[in-house]
Amino acid sequence: MVQIHPVQTLTVDSIVGEVKSSPYVTTEQESFTIWMRSLVYHSKGCTVYDSKGNLIYRVDNYDSKSCGEVYLMDLYGEVLFEFQQSFGLFKSCEGCNSNGTRFRLSKNFKISPRGSSSSYKAVMESSKDDQQSCYKILNHRSVFIIEDGSGRLMAEVKKKQSNVNGLDFGEDVLTMVVEPQVDYSFIMGIVIAYGLLKCKL
Repeated sequence: MVQIHPVQTLTVDSIVGEVKSSPYVTTEQESFTIWMRSLVYHSKGCTVYDSKGNLIYRVDNYDSKSCGEVYLMDLYGEVLFEFQQSFGLFKSCEGCNSNGTRFRLSKNFKISPRGSSSSYKAVMESSKDDQQSCYKILNHRSVFIIEDGSGRLMAEVKKKQSNVNGLDFGEDVLTMVVEPQVDYSFIMGIVIAYGLLKCKL
């Protein structure tokens, strides 16, 4: 099993076309458990565990109306992404990290060729240049997948299933599977933005 934090792999940044080292990219498929609850009493948010049961991400949203800034933090409280929603004619959510990379997630009003119940698009850009990368969320019932602009699968999120008959984790416990050579901190950022737009955080 690949360890999450110590691994340093080289990946090509799709935005700037440069090879760089990232602690959030592994060479194997990774599985995470997302509990759509905050560890802080009386606040919204979510808690994320790796395949070994270690806490790796958390979101604590103290704004009851989910209108203010929301932060995705790692185990040590370091902010990886901050999010701000826009409530204009078309509702959207913008995420930004300390490297200047930002994305905007919004509802895609085009009809999906796959007949999905809904779809969203994330447009990502970097402060280093004017290039943009597009990603898609295709939602079908309780399962949604994240693809890049070419249609390559990046991650899948669905309700967590138990191996024990009769045991149900509930609707707020999810499994996120991230494909190899994909920055799972960015995928987690898209998932959080999606949860904010769906009023689940």
